[in-house]
Amino acid sequence: MGLTMAWLILLAASAVEILMALALKYANGWTRLWPSIGGVAAALGSVFLLTLAMKHLPAGTAYVVWTGIGSFGITVLGVMLFNDPVSTPRVICMTLIVLSVAGLKLIDG
Repeated sequence: MGLTMAWLILLAASAVEILMALALKYANGWTRLWPSIGGVAAALGSVFLLTLAMKHLPAGTAYVVWTGIGSFGITVLGVMLFNDPVSTPRVICMTLIVLSVAGLKLIDG
């Protein structure tokens, strides 16, 4: 597996991480069976993919990118699906996450 494939796997891991967070929101504190099962399955899948990506990427970079994309994605979905608040400080912080992830990609290839 090359570096490009590792980044693509990391992107997939991040997407599955977003699905995990979304499923856990719908699980309503583990009170709904199928979203709970989906959340756990997605968590396992996401960590599995992260582990594969870490074979070829620095651990710190992979982890920060994984959590950064996941955080950004679920925050956007929270605004769109659950009417989570939008404020200038939140948008600034989300922008910083995007810039940080992009910066790490530029640094580590």
